[in-house]
Amino acid sequence: MPIGVIVNVCSVVMGGLAGSLLGEKVSTGFRQTLMIVFGFCAMTMGITSVILVQNMPAVFFSMILGTALGTFLHLDARVRRGVGTVLKKVHLGGDIDFDLLQTAIVLFCASGTGIYGTLISGIDGDHSILIAKSVLDLFTALIFACNLRKATCLIALPQLAIMLLLFFSARLIYPLTTEVMINDFKAVSGIVLLATGLSILKVVKVPLIDLVPAMLLAMPISWAWTVWIAPLL
Repeated sequence: MPIGVIVNVCSVVMGGLAGSLLGEKVSTGFRQTLMIVFGFCAMTMGITSVILVQNMPAVFFSMILGTALGTFLHLDARVRRGVGTVLKKVHLGGDIDFDLLQTAIVLFCASGTGIYGTLISGIDGDHSILIAKSVLDLFTALIFACNLRKATCLIALPQLAIMLLLFFSARLIYPLTTEVMINDFKAVSGIVLLATGLSILKVVKVPLIDLVPAMLLAMPISWAWTVWIAPLL
């Protein structure tokens, strides 16, 4: 039973609803301050993940190749069009900040903690990682919803689909991994989180969706580096 997945998804919906209700009562200045604080929090989480790196060249190669793949496939543009179409159909389009929305999508649907926690949950029924993440996601969704309103709740749909897929595939995926592969994966997700924080702070404009393929390539490249390249060095 994917209890952890359900709790995590519900936390995003609840936070999104609460934030959409509170958004009109919260001043613009306070909302901007909250986003700045969350930007720093995202960067801090990224740093704590990056320091776990085992094979730095493999992590860098994953980021470069994954970003190139995402750019070649125009993932950012495709997601923008898809999300825009959905928002119009449910009458939530309006004045939506798509850059902020894609930041929320990456945080909720493609975080290293969420992916790793879902795999652990599917393997041995330990939902503690996802439940702990749910507490953070509740407040994160609330903060985003102050600006994105109810559009934040829609992110729970792709999040649910991705997490359920990982949950039911966990017994096939996790036995193929090693601690080194997992740490390198977390390091790649940490870099994505750092980019997310910089995007929230508007230091640089990062097409975050284009970075997601790097997370998919992290474990295979880490394995290949450990088995084929490292012994030659």
